[in-house]
Amino acid sequence: MTALALASLPLETRPSPDWDSLIPLLRDAGARHDRDGSFPFDNFSRLQEAGLLGLTVPVSLGGQGAGLTESADVVGKVGEACASTALVLAMQLGKQAALARSSAYTPALRDHVGREAVQQGALLNALRVEKELGSPTRGGLPAAVARRVPGGWRVSGRKIYSTGAPGLAWFEVLCSTDEDTPRIGTFLVPAVAPGIRIEESWDQLGLRASGSHDVVFDDVFVSDDHAGILTAPGKGPPPREDIPAAWNAALLGALYSGVARAARDWIAQFLHARVPASLGAPLATLPRAQEALGEIEALLIANARLVASIARDTDAGTPPSSVESGALKLTLTRAAVEAVRIATTLAGNHGFSRHNPLERHWRDVQCGLVHVPQTDSACIGAGRARLAATPPRPAREVTP
Repeated sequence: MTALALASLPLETRPSPDWDSLIPLLRDAGARHDRDGSFPFDNFSRLQEAGLLGLTVPVSLGGQGAGLTESADVVGKVGEACASTALVLAMQLGKQAALARSSAYTPALRDHVGREAVQQGALLNALRVEKELGSPTRGGLPAAVARRVPGGWRVSGRKIYSTGAPGLAWFEVLCSTDEDTPRIGTFLVPAVAPGIRIEESWDQLGLRASGSHDVVFDDVFVSDDHAGILTAPGKGPPPREDIPAAWNAALLGALYSGVARAARDWIAQFLHARVPASLGAPLATLPRAQEALGEIEALLIANARLVASIARDTDAGTPPSSVESGALKLTLTRAAVEAVRIATTLAGNHGFSRHNPLERHWRDVQCGLVHVPQTDSACIGAGRARLAATPPRPAREVTP
């Protein structure tokens, strides 16, 4: 059944994805694309056929209107098969959910982008990072500039680490204006607009198939109705960050927990199959191997509970604060990294062989700590919040 046919069915009668068939296909394709650094278009065709690229699009537009709980579950499953595919999917689900909540664009544009996701599998992501600026979460004006022209704007600049770039249909580009008093905002730009080019710069250790290349905008025209809310730095009401921060924490936590589960499953099978001549029995019979696998399991059990809690609270309208979500994202990704480390240590040389998938899981999971908020930002935010909540005592009351 096509995605369009699925969308035409009442929500309660739409079939669930056949994960038993889908995951092996995603996994095999992901391994091939990892080797040559190519974008997994075939995996996104499969996700579209399963109706998953419009998962968080409102039901009124043919989507499923899924919340964070269902989205995290889907991203986690895909993460077990291919982390690169799962990352682009996480961006798609999070951005489509944010677009549905947003008042930054006209209802007509929001509906158009949502329908394209459902009917065509059109992918959307935010392009924010620049070489000099780094991540805008750390402050500063973007170098990408929007210049006012009759009927709209002309956008010029370069964005780096543009996840999913070869497959994106829409770029949400963060720019500053060239006005006397610059304003900052986003512009929703169709990928087919003249003046856009992708430079294939992404050649990293992990997430090699994510297509996170540079995207260059050369005097690209953007109509007025594709411009978001533009505000002077430090002016206007502060954006509500708790909901997007919770989505970020849960989706990334689910993704990298999925990678760690794949590593766990591989090492468990390895322990059963590996029979050293000196032992005369499978490694799985050794208490040390059982203990190490139990350490992995404990980390993954805790991660699953954390992701479920974040998602449940967010869907109920009580998301954790952005500071809490930053700390939770850090905790979840650290645990996933540690789980895969234990698995590769158990496997020895086998774990780092390109003939086995464990080395790919090890490379991919390292990227979890690089996503915003990064370790220092998450810890500084949590530390500042605790200090603010702890009034200083008079000097005489403080025990040295």
